[in-house]
Amino acid sequence: MSENTLPKTLHQAVTYFADEELCVKFIAALRWGNKMPKCQQCGAERASYLSTRRIFKCLECGKQVSVKVGTIFEDSPIPLNKWLAGFWLIANAKNGISSWELHRALGITQKSAWFMGHRIRLALQNGSIEKMGGEGETIEGDETYIGAKARNMHWDKRRARFQGRTGGFGKQAVFGMLDRKSRKVKVRAIPASWKDDVREIIKDSALPGSTIFSDEHGAYHTLAKDGFVHDFVRHAETYVNGAVHTNGIENFWSLLKSCLYGTHVSIEPFHTFRYLDEEAFRFNERFGNDQDHFMLALTGAFGNGSPTKTSLERSKHQAQRPDQFKAPMAREA
Repeated sequence: MSENTLPKTLHQAVTYFADEELCVKFIAALRWGNKMPKCQQCGAERASYLSTRRIFKCLECGKQVSVKVGTIFEDSPIPLNKWLAGFWLIANAKNGISSWELHRALGITQKSAWFMGHRIRLALQNGSIEKMGGEGETIEGDETYIGAKARNMHWDKRRARFQGRTGGFGKQAVFGMLDRKSRKVKVRAIPASWKDDVREIIKDSALPGSTIFSDEHGAYHTLAKDGFVHDFVRHAETYVNGAVHTNGIENFWSLLKSCLYGTHVSIEPFHTFRYLDEEAFRFNERFGNDQDHFMLALTGAFGNGSPTKTSLERSKHQAQRPDQFKAPMAREA
């Protein structure tokens, strides 16, 4: 495979990133283009590259820094070739990938794979402040619950935990919105008593004048007073009433639960938001190819904000020729 061509398949990616030196140049090209890293201590932009240790040394003050500093790779002894393979696997696995599977695929411990997975999910976070909808645009809103099913528990645990209560009791509540025009979702973990929280999320995430379709839950009945056009469908009677339905966001819930229950089996409630970020990224960027998913995910690893299509194109252009990233060589002291 040519060094000038970015990988497009998993097999190509594993072969391409097998060389740790190339991985360092690849990350450096993504972060700094063909420039030297700016020294965080003195601000100088003159540095040399210590090839035996794969770090940069400031020519002014002597401070040393690696390409991992300031990224999700920082303080990790795991080599970059395994980090990049992990990125490819998680960004492109339709139903996610468990830490045990990552451990077997990459040859690292399960604890390291779990640590790697959560750091990669941090890179997949989408903190976009861009609002959904607008005049004449439709948004679907719905809530769901993540947690163990009562019917799968032993009777004494079921009695002690639920005490005759059903529904979402004892589970993590999650709220989501889907923009029918962009076909993208925003999801968030919410507290058990979520009525007021959901209204605030909708006001923060949707433009006034948007049409919002939901189920019959009472939390949505005041949306008309907040400047939205609201209609709902009674799920006890029907799931579709003309254009009024929540089947789009229900589709996302199905994919999310396939990931959580099928792949991860069980997660801690306080980690729910991490898995929501992962699945939302995978759903929102589903129209690209594997290379696009990988590069877009990787742009979030450097603490530069949420990945965008512009940052994707810039990153792909910079990474086409990692061999062009050349630093003046220096001997180690």
